[in-house]
Amino acid sequence: MKLTVDERWDLIEKISKETVIFGVYKHTVKDAIGELTVKPLTGIPIAFAVLYGFWSFFGSFAGFFTDGFFVKLFDEHWLPWLQDVFPGGLGNWFYAIMVDAGHMENGILVASDNCFESFGVLTSGFFLAIGVVLPAIIAFYLILTLLEDTGYMPRLAVLIDTVLHKIGLHGFAIVPTILSLGCNVPAVTASRILETKKQRFIMMTLLAIFIPCGAQLGIMEEVIPDTIGFVLLYLFTGYFILGFILHKVLPGKSPEILIDVPPYQMPMLRDVAMKLWMRVKGFFKIAIPFVLLGCIIVNILYLANIIDWLANVLSPVLSGWFGVPKETVGPLIAAFLRKDLAVAQLSAIEMTKYQMITSVVLVSIYFPCVATFMMLLKEGWKDLLGSIAVLALVVFLYGGLLHLIWILLGVA
Repeated sequence: MKLTVDERWDLIEKISKETVIFGVYKHTVKDAIGELTVKPLTGIPIAFAVLYGFWSFFGSFAGFFTDGFFVKLFDEHWLPWLQDVFPGGLGNWFYAIMVDAGHMENGILVASDNCFESFGVLTSGFFLAIGVVLPAIIAFYLILTLLEDTGYMPRLAVLIDTVLHKIGLHGFAIVPTILSLGCNVPAVTASRILETKKQRFIMMTLLAIFIPCGAQLGIMEEVIPDTIGFVLLYLFTGYFILGFILHKVLPGKSPEILIDVPPYQMPMLRDVAMKLWMRVKGFFKIAIPFVLLGCIIVNILYLANIIDWLANVLSPVLSGWFGVPKETVGPLIAAFLRKDLAVAQLSAIEMTKYQMITSVVLVSIYFPCVATFMMLLKEGWKDLLGSIAVLALVVFLYGGLLHLIWILLGVA
């Protein structure tokens, strides 16, 4: 017999009355700490402190390994070695795809001196995946695992439940949202914990549009550290605005949260290591192949002058409506495969700070990467088409709104 949501709650209440026995309860320090993290007056400041610590560790850990080790390894050793031993040399099409396309200086083709500018499969491809994204992914999933295993995540869900109800979700939605900051693929799967079809559609649509993955955050931290705060502000503002609109427009219910809040406990090193390895292993399987494939496709399109043709065709929309250079068409194509690769490519285009902010926001929201696209398709093609329709409208309106803001501020 299939029960409605309300009937399930009635059944749960009936069973609990017949089975739960109340006894003498001894209040402990651990219980007191648990209550402080759930009550809004104390829980909200603690949540901000936790998230600030999360972000600080994320940036420091990733920056330490990327700037302190991998940049030197790739730029001072790996890139020069490949430029010396790889057959073909500058001007050769295969060399340009695999190692370095070079750049023009005073009419002369000059070799790149760093992996960010070379955009070869074996240079930029490996550097982005291993040197920039991998440390960021490890940092993110390590902290996330610790928060899960200590018992803080259920408390955060309870704490934020009221806010998320404003956009048709409940506290459980914080789990796929935070997972999406690591990778959108498991986050879409985690959306299944939401009870109704309406909630799942809202959640997957918001994840696909407004939540940047850990790989993208790692690249943003590396190439636009001074403006990453503006980008995240625009994305998270859009998350709540679109969520509120979808909640009002879409039919269906948003039931209350029912969650077991376990006591705080010390994480076990073995469990943390196992969960961290499983998540990082998923990055190796999914992310790295798409980064390398993205480098190949975009380089071929550049060599065939297709990128230049598309830039000219789309120039009225890119420059006129969004206010970004027409050269951003290349990164937008790369974002179909990997958004972190696209953000890295944006850093090589000459533009103002405000154009860079708009460009990164557009790369983030205009279409999910192919791995996320396939996960959305597995959840149902009708919902996927609905999400894409919402996405197209949001990109056009939100991107144009950003340009309008810069015009009104007199900086565009």
